[in-house]
Amino acid sequence: MLCSAMGPRGFPLLLLVLLSCCASARTQAVATPATATPTMTKEDLNSTDAIPATLRPSGSPRTPGTPKAPELPGPRPTPVTDVAALCVCDLLPAQCDVNCCCDPDCGPTDFSVFSACSVPVVTGDRHFCSQKAAIYSMNLTADPPHRVFKLIDQINPSIFCIRISNYKPALSFANPEVPNEDYFDRLMQASGGFTLSAESDVPSAAISDTPQPTKYKYGDPLQTAGTPSGSFLRLPSPLSSSLCTDENPAAFLVSQAFQCSRRVDIEECEGMGALSMAHYSSPAILRVPNSTTQVSIKVQSVMYRSLNHTLTGLESRGILRPSLVSIGQDRLCSNVVLEVKYSLLYTATGQIQEASLSLVLGTFSSTVTLLQQKFEIHFIQHGTKPVPCSGNPGYRVGLPLAAGFQPQKGSGIIQTTNRQGQFTILRSTGEQDCLASKGLRDPVLFGYNVQSGCQLRLTGTIPCGLLAQKIQGLLRGQAFPDYVAAFGNSQAQDVQDWVPVRYVTHSSNMKGPCQLPVALGIEVKWTKYGSLLNPQARIVNVTAQIFSIPEPLPGPERTIVISTTVTFVDVSAPAEAGFRAPPTINARLPFSFFFPFV
Repeated sequence: MLCSAMGPRGFPLLLLVLLSCCASARTQAVATPATATPTMTKEDLNSTDAIPATLRPSGSPRTPGTPKAPELPGPRPTPVTDVAALCVCDLLPAQCDVNCCCDPDCGPTDFSVFSACSVPVVTGDRHFCSQKAAIYSMNLTADPPHRVFKLIDQINPSIFCIRISNYKPALSFANPEVPNEDYFDRLMQASGGFTLSAESDVPSAAISDTPQPTKYKYGDPLQTAGTPSGSFLRLPSPLSSSLCTDENPAAFLVSQAFQCSRRVDIEECEGMGALSMAHYSSPAILRVPNSTTQVSIKVQSVMYRSLNHTLTGLESRGILRPSLVSIGQDRLCSNVVLEVKYSLLYTATGQIQEASLSLVLGTFSSTVTLLQQKFEIHFIQHGTKPVPCSGNPGYRVGLPLAAGFQPQKGSGIIQTTNRQGQFTILRSTGEQDCLASKGLRDPVLFGYNVQSGCQLRLTGTIPCGLLAQKIQGLLRGQAFPDYVAAFGNSQAQDVQDWVPVRYVTHSSNMKGPCQLPVALGIEVKWTKYGSLLNPQARIVNVTAQIFSIPEPLPGPERTIVISTTVTFVDVSAPAEAGFRAPPTINARLPFSFFFPFV
């Protein structure tokens, strides 16, 4: 039978059977619900006509008994996502994101400082053949610069694209059915398999597996008490412009200082919370996150700045509120907060111990529209004292040199607690009398070349050895250091960061039985260390030179001039631009690369 069907006369019969099978398969494919119909013709890609409501059945022959294909749904429904309202770069709530042109919180003032649009094109599902696209750009040549918005129809150039989406629920997320008193019983019957009871056998400790934090960690926002829960201590700061933004949370162990401007109106000064003292002193900080123990903010000091910028301390620690007063034809708003400084005392276990507040109040007139405010917060660990330093890391001009002693080899450096008395020189007075100024010393300040001196009047006969000892004590002081810190923040235990002081004695060419030291010259050599953009001052050598002269001739009254000089020498080498070595190419060709030519 099969062989006869393959003959010349049976060929039409076999063709008819194949066509019937194809028609049947196509009918079944149409009857199956589909989510998308891909198109692969060039005419369909460029077509923008409306899609017909129904699809006509195929004209292919249909075998008897084959069910008729159902009609497909209508055109693609309107997408739920509106690209004009979609913004993927809008990250901060109720704030303008920098260079986010689609952020609804941005206004003309924010657009004037934008450089470009971070997201220039916003589209929906890219698999459709035709879709809406929101185009954002900045017109920087305009005055002021503004945003340009266009809504266009974008054609997908791919030949594999979705022209019709006949599965409507796939275009949006299903809204969850929230139980209420009307159909709660119906949902309970549908959700069988569990029971609700007033008392639970599960211990309360096992209800929540997530442990509550018992201490603040670095960078954690400082929580405050009150409603709503989860509120934080706010520290106003500038964002995209110089205007103050009140949504910046203060973070644990993150010292910050900001200066920003605030738009003010003289008529509304009494009702603006950001200008009131109570706005910054009323929050209570939680000792640890999610706890009930509160730490109140204590007002430590209140200074008042007048219109001529003079500061006056206020004895009263009460809450002062902004008040509107009239002086002649001018109107003033007094008791306005100009500067805020928080000082938080914390323990080693990450708990807030105390919180203090220092304020500077002031006054502004009706002509002021932008008020400058300063905000600062810093943290101090409980039980520790701040260690002053002369730079971080390099020395700063005008700060004293850090110096000390090394009692024995291999030990650390010992420093006196008086930072101004670690490295000193003789102080000059108006009387120029060395005996009257004995004990008066000045610190050696970095970058300052100094020369000081005095006169020592001698009467009678004094042994030369005793006189030389007294003069040397005047020049060197009680505790002349052995080491000087290379950096302004060098630690005492890091001996490698300290420079030894070299002593050089210069005697006179004239020989005599005794030499008297009359001058001390201190030379400090320093260099610029680190990056060319921010070089740090580093001391590399310190030399103390003592100059001596023979004992003067005896007489009824003799005068000896004693002097001290300090000189700072910059020994920095000229900066040379450095370039990286060019990369070496180590390319190896495969063995058969030139086959069959070689």
